[in-house]
Amino acid sequence: FSLAIGDEKTSRVDKIFAQWDRPDSPGCALAIIENGKIIYERGYGSANLENAVPISPDSVFYIGSCSKQFTAASIALLARQGKLSLDEEMRKYVPELPDYGGSLTVQQLIHHTSGLRDYLTLLDIAGLPFGYFHKDDVLELISRQKELNFKPGEEYLYSNSGYFLLAVIVERVSGKSLRQFAEENIFASLGMKNTNFHDDYTMIIKNRASGYFPAGKEKFKNYISTFDCVGSGGLYSTVKDLFLWDQNFYKPKVGDREWLNLIQTPGTLNNGEKLNYAFGLVLGKYKGLKTVEHGGALEGYRANMLRFPEQNFSVICLSNLSSFNPGRLCQQVADIYLSSQFKEEKPKKKLAEGKFLTLSENALKEKVGTFLEPKTGAMIKLFIKEGRLISEFMGQNFPLAAMSETEFEVLEAPVNAILIFEKKSEGKPFLIHVSVEGEKPMTYEAIEPFSPSPDELAEYQGDYSSEELQVTFKLAVKDGKLYFVHKNAPQSPLSPLLHDRFVMRGNQINFIRGDEKKISAFTLNAGRVRNLRFNKK
Repeated sequence: FSLAIGDEKTSRVDKIFAQWDRPDSPGCALAIIENGKIIYERGYGSANLENAVPISPDSVFYIGSCSKQFTAASIALLARQGKLSLDEEMRKYVPELPDYGGSLTVQQLIHHTSGLRDYLTLLDIAGLPFGYFHKDDVLELISRQKELNFKPGEEYLYSNSGYFLLAVIVERVSGKSLRQFAEENIFASLGMKNTNFHDDYTMIIKNRASGYFPAGKEKFKNYISTFDCVGSGGLYSTVKDLFLWDQNFYKPKVGDREWLNLIQTPGTLNNGEKLNYAFGLVLGKYKGLKTVEHGGALEGYRANMLRFPEQNFSVICLSNLSSFNPGRLCQQVADIYLSSQFKEEKPKKKLAEGKFLTLSENALKEKVGTFLEPKTGAMIKLFIKEGRLISEFMGQNFPLAAMSETEFEVLEAPVNAILIFEKKSEGKPFLIHVSVEGEKPMTYEAIEPFSPSPDELAEYQGDYSSEELQVTFKLAVKDGKLYFVHKNAPQSPLSPLLHDRFVMRGNQINFIRGDEKKISAFTLNAGRVRNLRFNKK
């Protein structure tokens, strides 16, 4: 179904999504919005493979972290009504949380500067699947954490825990669940009839698109969810409903101009540095034009909303396939419609195979190695396979494509990522600056990995327990390598990094020695969770 059949631009759009435009594949729903109207809407692929239901603009998708803007908007409405203060210590509303020795405010939850450990990462570390924990369990889990990742306001680090707690705050301040509050104050007012925060996984959702994973050539696995925590995610919606929300930024029916300005105001760190993250909205630029956007992902669903406010133009793409990259595809749609208005030269990179630079074998070999980000402990390994430079990150391999001698794009990744190599001086190893989705780059330094002897490796064996997670992990040596061997343990071995420091699937394990230099504990760094302690029994 389209509003502009035969239009040259829409034909080009259809080519972008052609590989999913078939009944035996999941796909996406798309809406292109210009000057207050949907100028093109389309469904590609199947909403449900079992029943051969095609995707349409009325298909309802889980939109993941795109939900955050509605959670933050609800908090902003309560603030404008004088029912809460954004600068208030958040323990006023959630006293279950520990006193971390400083002021942790509602505003810091919104801007991801709270330092709270991410509850989804904690569940993953514990080996618990999404949907095993529900609202009260998650609140208890967050409340058990004895430490923050950093002092509130010192850094930006994306945290789903903050937005989960914002949903709790909405409920305690308004006396209504986030689902009820958002329905009464946002969705009903805008006519978003197919949008709701899904806080009960047994609820029936009419026209719901099922989520899928790739499973071999042209085959797919179903994603069956019992996950019903809201705030950090949890919203189901359609491209048609999200169009109504998009238009509220131009002609508000919900909120007033001050409220609109508030939810588009980015956060600030303690040192005065301005962020690009506002109220569940990322403020940025694409080819010289201002953008407001957010992506979303959970298991078999992917979503992106990309708005160009000065051009009154938006692209909304909701998908039911985990390998989908809607952020990049939304940009490709914008390329078709806004090319004459771009203020910067087009990037030299091309996504089509063969359009990247071909570098010499030596130019690739000198970049091979192991690289560590000192603050978070994240690690990247680079190696060559079949003449291509490959990056191993978080236990997954992604090919790299050269845009120049020193700049590479990460292919086949669920997010847009760029690696830039820098050599301070000849004879010294490279530094790697990694930029993900246009965020502030992280710098990785080359290291020489540690090679422990069998006796040294045996020192790390034993049972380790975490009071904060309430789990016990077992470490044992098998076939000359160190493994976690508890229930639901990852199959990957721990790779030696430095002395008493290992990495496994991107997680860094730092062993601690006590009396007589014997191993007494380890701490785990896993991206959005830092310094989680496990004591040796």
